[in-house]
Amino acid sequence: MKEGKPFEISKYQVMEAYKCVKANHGAAGTDEVNFTKFEKDLKNNLYKILKRMSSGYYFPAAVRGVEIPKKDGKKRLLGIPTISDRVAQMVVRMNFEPQVEPIFCDDSYGYRPNRSALDAVGAARERCWKMPWVIDFDIKGLFDNIDHELMMKAVRKHTDIRWVILYIERFLKAPIIMPVGTIQERNAGTPQGGVISV
Repeated sequence: MKEGKPFEISKYQVMEAYKCVKANHGAAGTDEVNFTKFEKDLKNNLYKILKRMSSGYYFPAAVRGVEIPKKDGKKRLLGIPTISDRVAQMVVRMNFEPQVEPIFCDDSYGYRPNRSALDAVGAARERCWKMPWVIDFDIKGLFDNIDHELMMKAVRKHTDIRWVILYIERFLKAPIIMPVGTIQERNAGTPQGGVISV
C-alpha cells in the first residue's frame, strides 16, 4: 500500500466487486451512467473508486428513487445507487459478509450468498410433508424503518474494520432523489436501497 492511504483496499478487490456488480446488471443511478458508459473509461473509473475508498474520501452520490408497483396496487420505493456506488458497496460487502454469514440461521434465505427464494420454496415443500402447519410472517417496511443507530451497533459488534464501518454509515446516509425530483435526506424512516441489496 502506498504511504498516505489509511485503508488497505486492493485493486483486485475493486475489480472483483465490479465483476459482481456487472453480473447483477441494473439501471443507471442519478448520474445516468450505465454499464456501456462506465466501461468506456473502466480503468480510470475503477481507479477513482480505489483511490477514494483507500484514502477515506469516498462519499456516495444521491440514490435515484424509483417507484415499483406492488400486487395490491400500491407502490414501493426502490433506491438505485450509481454503478460506482454499487462497486464501492460490493467492496464493503465482500469484506463484511464473510464475518456475519456464519452466524445466520440456516433457514434464512434472504440476501445471502448461494441462496434464493427458490431454495426457501424447496425447503417449505419438503417440510409440508412432515408438519401439518405453516407460519408465515413479514415485517412490513423493515428496510424503510430500521433504526440506523441500532444497525450500526450491530455492524460494530461484528467487525472492527474501520473503513467497512465508515462506508456502511455513509451509504445509509446518502440522500435519495424522489421520482418527483425532490431530494430527501435519509434517516431510519426512508428506504435504504443500498448496502445489503447490491
